[in-house]
Amino acid sequence: MAVVVRAGAAPLWWCGVVAAGIGVLVPGLTGRRIGVLAGAALFIVAAAVVAYGRRKRYAALVRSADRAGKHDVLQDRAVTLRNWRRGHRWWLLLAFAAALGSSFAVPAAGGMLLAGAGVGLWLKARRLGRLEHAEQALIWVRVDWLGPRSGAPVGKPVRAVRATGVAAGDAAPGGARRR
Repeated sequence: MAVVVRAGAAPLWWCGVVAAGIGVLVPGLTGRRIGVLAGAALFIVAAAVVAYGRRKRYAALVRSADRAGKHDVLQDRAVTLRNWRRGHRWWLLLAFAAALGSSFAVPAAGGMLLAGAGVGLWLKARRLGRLEHAEQALIWVRVDWLGPRSGAPVGKPVRAVRATGVAAGDAAPGGARRR
């Protein structure tokens, strides 16, 4: 589950950093200083909202995790990342374009908002990693319940999650690459 959450963190972060970097070059309607200050506020708010969103649903699913059965289909971390990025590439491009376009009004604010969303997803994955570490199990969402774009780990189709030992798969608790 943490792998799916973490899959969007890096693309959102880098799209936001690039958009904010380009946005600082444009003076905008409000000026650079106001744009960067507004962007910093949006960064903090976005990170907090994304990190703390749906906490109860995640915690309830982790607590009610069943052991993965022999016939459950669980996919590798690399496959999950690739599927998520393929399913969301147009949304990422649209978000990048919107952040870049908003720089003409408020420089760097849109990019910092995107970067804040990426940091919020990373923080959420870290919190899930702490839950997995406390339970001594990796939490998985069945592949067929993730949805068509592979990006809804606690969406309506997800009725339960599966748990395996921490040595299963190629992901560490929190969705990071196993070392």
